[in-house]
Amino acid sequence: MNALKFSLRNYLVIILLIMPTAANAEGAEDPYKKIETVTVELLDIIGVYQKDYPKNDQQYFEALDELLDDTVASKFIAKRVMDIYYAKATQEQRELFIQKFRRGLIETYGRGLINYGDQQIVLVDQKPLKAGQRTLVVKQEIRSDGDSYPLQYSMARKKTGEWMVINMTISGINLREIFRSQFIQAARRSSGDLDIVIAEWTAESN
Repeated sequence: MNALKFSLRNYLVIILLIMPTAANAEGAEDPYKKIETVTVELLDIIGVYQKDYPKNDQQYFEALDELLDDTVASKFIAKRVMDIYYAKATQEQRELFIQKFRRGLIETYGRGLINYGDQQIVLVDQKPLKAGQRTLVVKQEIRSDGDSYPLQYSMARKKTGEWMVINMTISGINLREIFRSQFIQAARRSSGDLDIVIAEWTAESN
């Protein structure tokens, strides 16, 4: 279980590697350039907060939250995580879970990223976008000391042309499916009481 948590935390590096940049000929963002831009911003944030962490953890998480705001489709992912329970939840429960789920992601990957060092992040198997393409899988590798960790980002393009992260996989670990399984198990343990599931959903449970 500890190994799984470690993998997920390292894997959440991926979330931060997507951010708005230049547009393509159709007026949509270029998802590959998005990755390159956010890598720079990510390293800048870590450089600012790394020395005094964890004394400044809340400021650090807030900086990551701002970076994440227009990058990951939190509502879309949270809906998939809740699975069949999304339809059973009230609007208030949905909104509260989306908020807590997002915060859990930020804290989880934030703690994993703070020790980010000299690893090399490499884009692999880049393919030209097709006209009208609305989904894309972006592949990367984190390389360090002879080891490499495959990363895979599932992205979707909004009608506005903005590319958003809707799922991530690292070394075969599907993040959205892991969280979905955790939510369903928690719902079953609580006999379907979503108030309990949402109240107990924290970064540590991820």
